This record gives sequence, C-alpha cells and structure tokens, in this order.
Amino acid sequence: MNQRHIDNMKPEEINGFFDDDGNEINPNLIQKPSLCLTCANDNNPAEEILCRMNRMDQKDDDAFKCFAYKKINL
Repeated sequence: MNQRHIDNMKPEEINGFFDDDGNEINPNLIQKPSLCLTCANDNNPAEEILCRMNRMDQKDDDAFKCFAYKKINL
C-alpha cells in the first residue's frame, strides 16, 4: 500500500485521518470488529468519527475494547 505523508501533501489535499507519524490512513481498510456489529452506535453518523478513531487506534491489538459500547436492544 502506498501511503502519503502529510508533509508531502498540498494543504488543500489534507483531510481525513493520519497516524502519529503523519501517514494518511484509509479508515475503510480497517476491519470493523464483531463487537461493533452488535452496538447501538454502529452506523450512527454522530458516533462514526469516534468509532473509526477507536478502531484505528486498536487495529493491531489482540482484543478490541470500546467504552462507548451499547448493546442493541432487540
């Protein structure tokens, strides 16, 4: 995968997510954990940015944790 670094981008091209080293991250390539599929916040536009940031932050962890998780009431 060819990553772009924020220092090599024109100001008008800078948007979205970047890792701590300044590399652009495509959040669509981060797998959604199964816990998210049973969460009331899944597909909630008001929560999407925070959910994506949480998933990106934990993408290499063994276990996924989310303190905003709310189980779907069926």
